[in-house]
Amino acid sequence: MTTDSADAPHSARVPLPSAAPRPTAAAVRPPRGPGRETLPPPRPGRGTRRRTVVPLMAADALATLGTALLALGTGTAPTALAAMVPVLLLLHRGAGLYRRGPAPLALNDLPALLGRAAVCWCAVAAVLAAADPGQALPPGLLVCAVAAHTLLAFGGRATVYRAHRAAARRRPRATLIVGTDPAARQLAAVLHAHPEYGLRPVGLVTPPSLLPGGPDALPARGRLPLPRLTSAQEITRAVIQNTVRDAVFTLPPYGDPHTAALLRRFVDQGSAIWLVGAAAAREGRTPHAGTDHLWGFACRRLETAPPRHGGRGKRALDLALAVPALVAAAPLLLGCALAVRLADGPGVLCRQERIGRGGRRFTLLMFRTLRADKGDDADEGAEASAQGDVTDDGRTSGVGGTTGADGTSGVGRLLRRTALAGLPQLWNVLRGEMSLVGPRPERPCVVQQCTQAHPEYAARHRMPVGITGLAQLHGPRGGTSVEDRTRFDNLYIDSWSLWQDIRILLRTVARLVRPEGR
Repeated sequence: MTTDSADAPHSARVPLPSAAPRPTAAAVRPPRGPGRETLPPPRPGRGTRRRTVVPLMAADALATLGTALLALGTGTAPTALAAMVPVLLLLHRGAGLYRRGPAPLALNDLPALLGRAAVCWCAVAAVLAAADPGQALPPGLLVCAVAAHTLLAFGGRATVYRAHRAAARRRPRATLIVGTDPAARQLAAVLHAHPEYGLRPVGLVTPPSLLPGGPDALPARGRLPLPRLTSAQEITRAVIQNTVRDAVFTLPPYGDPHTAALLRRFVDQGSAIWLVGAAAAREGRTPHAGTDHLWGFACRRLETAPPRHGGRGKRALDLALAVPALVAAAPLLLGCALAVRLADGPGVLCRQERIGRGGRRFTLLMFRTLRADKGDDADEGAEASAQGDVTDDGRTSGVGGTTGADGTSGVGRLLRRTALAGLPQLWNVLRGEMSLVGPRPERPCVVQQCTQAHPEYAARHRMPVGITGLAQLHGPRGGTSVEDRTRFDNLYIDSWSLWQDIRILLRTVARLVRPEGR
């Protein structure tokens, strides 16, 4: 690991650069072997936020219960609670009262608690008056109920926050700081000196494009052992070994492709994302009302949507369509295999090694479109991508095409032009190695080259690769650039939905019927 020490008092669990690491049974290593560097690590941050939200919700529910019993008595209270508690919890959630900052204070929540308690109790009073005028709440009792509810909720939250601050001091969460010097070093020193924030820096992450002197230069070593992480492998190793739960950005996370790729990586790993310093200000002006602070550094949590990478719904759609498609296409598969055997000799199928989800390798199946005397399966892939774009092998529907001069027979050209060459990939879908819709699978050498050239390329492996996809639909014949494919694939993953998969499949079918249509 390439390391650089930051200006901080100490760093727990991080070995000195000059000291040889001692093996330990608890150490977790990233998967070994080529093509596995992009395998996402476990989600160590899962459950952290739940352990915060549940006590706050319980405190709010208990405050509501206590106030209802005092104001309404045991006869009417159960009926009022049945509607009041869920409504109040939803109102608190909408107001952001369950999004805890690094140093929460109950006083900050007091105005929101008062306003929502007043709304709920006015609604309860209106319902009771409409149902039975004899049970209408007197104005004085209504004011007392609102005040009691607010004070009980305030006291419950103060107790929860005090317990969280004590727990944060005892066991601060491992944190990576993303940014450049000197802001990153100053923030690291602050977090070391103030453990009550519950963030323990274990490394500094500097995007290669922001290193002094360019991507090939590293900052000079400092005096203290906080590692400088500059590559995806180093970040993955640090996340696994230190169980990183938080990522603090001292620069805008969407400022350039490198920081955007880092943001995607941390979100997929389940880390909480914080913006600190100038990054926490809105458009360079004064930070907005939801901004907290870390010893004077403006700080707010970035609300990132949880990753939706398919899962059971996507797999169910694949099986529901791939199984009947294989059965219906069995005669066509047999006819294509027979045509390839008669026209080009033995070896009907071409087997190519490709990279799938998480950097895992698998064997892609397709009908052979080169004559047997023109090369092996590896040459088939090389020939298919010789048309200018290294990522275009003519495999997907409506993309690519070859001529007889480079080794394809008439049958091979027909299979490629009609996309029948990719029919055996339905077996890959059935085995779970591919999906019907997703980023296209590429050869290991192509993945390595593109990952080095494009910082966001590795994020494509968050989703199972597919026979067709959004990038393939927007690629003209002859292929698109790697940058365009990366952008389309990440857009598809970030905005994934089951309906989007169905739309892409319908557009693919329309493109097969009318190849030039979009």
